[in-house]
Amino acid sequence: MTDDEVLAEFRAAEALLEGHFILSSGLRSSRYLQCARVLMDPARAERLARALAAKLPTDLEAEVTAVIAPAMGGLICGHELARALGVLSMFVERPTGTFELRRGFRLEPGQKVLLMEDVVTTGLSSREAIAAVNAAGGQVIHAASLVDRSGGTADLGVPFTPLIRLDVPSYQPDALPPELAAIPAIKPGSRAA
Repeated sequence: MTDDEVLAEFRAAEALLEGHFILSSGLRSSRYLQCARVLMDPARAERLARALAAKLPTDLEAEVTAVIAPAMGGLICGHELARALGVLSMFVERPTGTFELRRGFRLEPGQKVLLMEDVVTTGLSSREAIAAVNAAGGQVIHAASLVDRSGGTADLGVPFTPLIRLDVPSYQPDALPPELAAIPAIKPGSRAA
């Protein structure tokens, strides 16, 4: 799937938004990719996950035994990528503010897993999820996402494959360009206030 085809999927789902957005990282942006909208169509979610699976290194499939995603945003795309790879799907969540593996999910010591995100901006949530997997005994050997909006600068500490890499500027709240500062900010993500 080409970048244009991926963006066409987001546009068809009305998931490519323009305005003034507060990202999960606290940064601000004029564009927002609402992955929940693009993933609400199971056929579209499957197409995107299969396209991402095709981009992953071929030797990875023989090593990875599970895909783990952070809740909430990574749940559907993590499940679909696990299906495309033919492995288990699990998730980490933040019941007390820190990611942890719960709900009876468990990993064997050293079990190799792939971390799946919907969108990576700074990589902080991914690194926190990787730390939770490590604490549970697993080993994240690769990470993936539908969208890398860091422009390729996010360091997750493991090899990282996005379906699409976008260079969408993001700003500190106190350093907004005038055209963005003139628009009311909204927080559309899973951690919206």
